[in-house]
Amino acid sequence: MSVLKLLLVMFIGYILGSIPFGLIMSKLKSKVDIRDYGSGRTGGTNVLRTMGRTAFVIVVAGDLLKAATAVLLAGRVMGNHHFAIGHLSIGVSAARALAGVCAIMGHIFPIFARFRGGRGVATFIGGLAALCPPAALFGGEVLLIGACLSGFASLGSLISVVCAYVIMIPLVILYGVPSEYLLFVFIGAAIIAIAHRDNIKRLLTGKERKLNQKSTPDSSTS
Repeated sequence: MSVLKLLLVMFIGYILGSIPFGLIMSKLKSKVDIRDYGSGRTGGTNVLRTMGRTAFVIVVAGDLLKAATAVLLAGRVMGNHHFAIGHLSIGVSAARALAGVCAIMGHIFPIFARFRGGRGVATFIGGLAALCPPAALFGGEVLLIGACLSGFASLGSLISVVCAYVIMIPLVILYGVPSEYLLFVFIGAAIIAIAHRDNIKRLLTGKERKLNQKSTPDSSTS
């Protein structure tokens, strides 16, 4: 029964993560597919460049909430049940962390949008907010400051997930935050780094677009 609950938690996380708020907003507001613009992604940065600040705020809020909801529902579904795989005990903390990871994967590869989504940063922050609010707040602040100072959303995003992982280490060691949450941050950061591999190449070659540059149909860079 506990294994089935864990599978249900992962499924719910993926389905919630797959809700493409950026695509929905572009269809409702502008009658276009945002994936035909800029980076071809459905995330907040492409929404900001394509449709402006109001749409950006709505989409980011949706991406944050879907991951947080997945994590919170995981706790309700799993309850106090747990099971063991060898010496590894899997319970509610692991279930919540897995739900967050699945939400990130759903955002990047959404079943409702032909597996073409965003890069997972807002979803990562939303999941982390439900797991460990101080770490999410710190990561979010680093993201905003890094993006504003550098002018690159991608650079701010990459720095923020690394900083979130760094701050989680003392929280786990000193304050008893479940170690499964640290694993969530590590896996989430790795997934986001892979999703940003094209951005990393452009940052290294000086070809990355600034945050305030507008998106046009079929732009070659993000």
